[in-house]
Amino acid sequence: MCVADPPRGAHIAPDPETMHVVTSEAGAREHLEGLARRCGVATSYVGWDQLDHEVGSETIVAVLGSLGIAAATPDEIAAAHADLDDEPWRRMLPPVTVATEGSRATFAAHVPHWNPVHVWIVTEQGQTVHPDQCDVWVDPREVDGVLVGRATFEVPAGLAPGYHRLHALDPVTEKTSQRPLIVTPRRLSTADTLLGEQRWGLAVQLYSVRSARSWGVGDFADLADICEVAASSFGADFVQVNPLHAAQPQAPIEASPYLPVTRRFVNPLYIRIADIPEASDLDKRTRKWLKGVERDFFDENVSAEKIKRNKAFRAKMSILELLHRQPRSDERDFAFRSFRRREGKGLRRFATWCALAERYGPDSPKWSDQLQDKDFVRRKRRELADRVDFYMWLQWICDQQLAAAQRAALAAGMDIGIIADLAVGVARHSADAWMLGDVLASGATVGAPPDGFNQQGQGWDQPPWHPRRLAEAGYGPYRDMLRTVLRHAGGLRVDHILGLFRLWWIPDGKGPADGTYVHYDHDALIGILALEAERAGAVVIGEDLGVFEPHVQEALAERGILGTSILWFEHGPYAPIPPESYRELCLTSVTTHDLPPTVGYLAGDHIELRSRLGLLETGEDAERARDTRDRDAILGMARQRGLLSEGTELTDARTVEALYRLIAASPSVLLGVALVDAVGERRIQNQPGTNAKQYPNWCIPLADPDGEVVLVEDLASNSRFAELVAALNDAGIGRDWD
Repeated sequence: MCVADPPRGAHIAPDPETMHVVTSEAGAREHLEGLARRCGVATSYVGWDQLDHEVGSETIVAVLGSLGIAAATPDEIAAAHADLDDEPWRRMLPPVTVATEGSRATFAAHVPHWNPVHVWIVTEQGQTVHPDQCDVWVDPREVDGVLVGRATFEVPAGLAPGYHRLHALDPVTEKTSQRPLIVTPRRLSTADTLLGEQRWGLAVQLYSVRSARSWGVGDFADLADICEVAASSFGADFVQVNPLHAAQPQAPIEASPYLPVTRRFVNPLYIRIADIPEASDLDKRTRKWLKGVERDFFDENVSAEKIKRNKAFRAKMSILELLHRQPRSDERDFAFRSFRRREGKGLRRFATWCALAERYGPDSPKWSDQLQDKDFVRRKRRELADRVDFYMWLQWICDQQLAAAQRAALAAGMDIGIIADLAVGVARHSADAWMLGDVLASGATVGAPPDGFNQQGQGWDQPPWHPRRLAEAGYGPYRDMLRTVLRHAGGLRVDHILGLFRLWWIPDGKGPADGTYVHYDHDALIGILALEAERAGAVVIGEDLGVFEPHVQEALAERGILGTSILWFEHGPYAPIPPESYRELCLTSVTTHDLPPTVGYLAGDHIELRSRLGLLETGEDAERARDTRDRDAILGMARQRGLLSEGTELTDARTVEALYRLIAASPSVLLGVALVDAVGERRIQNQPGTNAKQYPNWCIPLADPDGEVVLVEDLASNSRFAELVAALNDAGIGRDWD
């Protein structure tokens, strides 16, 4: 039989030098490093200081343990190597094969040596295709007492992008196997439709932008209105929002949109109660009471103090429970049933988790261990059937209102509409941690090594994808998540897209600085992202800031995924990079939610805050000197171009406008305008690496320079907003909106 090289995603062949055991300390480290490399675990890395950092052996052993690989002794290391050698030969077909459209990808089939093997492909459309067998010989291998042979096949180059199935049959043993074959687009076509024209849009923290009808927190109806104002009044082509992922099912809920309980489903906090059709069917007395509740939140809407998320959430949930019990029309009941069928097992499991978390508390050990008991889960699902239905209904309402917001954006003339945001991960004690099972690793969480944001490193308390187990699941949980997030969006921003290449794993019990990188099959993850976005007709923006390997930005651009440029971070070794040298396939902005609004950044508010919280490794004076040098270099470039007059105050609106004029000189196809900059807000939304006791992250409502709240109704007539957009228009950016 013919044989060939290992398929994509198979473990690389062992280094011959790692095949013997030594007892010296240097030798033990060498063999540990060899095992780590095979498993994608970094043994050293280049930090933000551009210096090489060696990863401690203790960290490497702990991270390998989180991957399910014991490596504490020479014998364990040798056994792990042997198991990795045999693992692909034990499988008739690889767990998953991911190929790029038009490429010459191969995969291997394993059967007892000299046995024939029949292999075929059933496409997503139900057609049968027979791949060609490659004329490549690989010696058979004895595995578990059986001499196993390998036959290698080539994925047909003309196979269309999609989710197909590989099938194999050994007619001698009558053993069969079928596994996923995913063909991904060579390039995301939505990116190419953007070329040749610059578009701008707003970056918005939705919870912070209220209207007179909000319940203390911005909602889906507010999002629709923001889109309409931005498009109709100012000519914007998109509104980029914070992650809308679901938080805990009962108060207190997590304030950070980047620490959800699931990335697939949506936070009902954003529901507009009055827009639910059943609300109009309430009796007159109840409708009057409901109006009173809405009026009671007006003071919250116009307060510049910390957002009272939990108050709003409790009030909404109590009324949503009432509306859930209301009779639905036959048409709406059919739509709800259709939604449940479409979302299937994932929705039912999420709703079950919510019902259990509501009863026992999301972190309660009384039931978290029992979630692994299928009989317990089935019994509780029956017992809590009404609550499970309620949480499924909430997701249906969210889906409807989010769809309405995207329709409003497009109807107002936006080319893209809503750009959703995908968080890096989920909280450790969360619905996804249960629903996704062992495709999430245990014993480690993700974060970031020390950098300019936080010189002590960051720990996000989120379990990472387990690379091997995610592949063994055919990337199903990843695909489902992307499909849901993209359903009602014209674009997707992927927070820390570098995590699809490598993630910083922090072993339990260690600090953020004592972690290491774990590498992923980025061709597969990026390819599936491109496939789902292509089907949704959405653009994808990767937040590729921070420390990354040189090939990352090139790999993203080749697949049609935009990068991210922030003015303050575009520095060469000696001076700021001229905006004309920025990337074309990019979303460029002046600031980001992890920095103060531009007025606050210019004033050095972030330095003062970090110093006060003890987050600086160097002294405040040294940090201010470095920050002032970099800031003044950017301002100097604006002055040299005649965009900013000498003597203009740093906190003046003209300074902010000059910086946006500066990025308008870039070739970047998308320009992001932070809404906080458009209205003159100064307060910091989020200080990375801090908690609620240190700073009220994600709880700052939108306000103007005088500290007065800016409502959605105020945006169209906001003079500062209009002047900033006029500055962009003068630079040739945007559509005519006069």
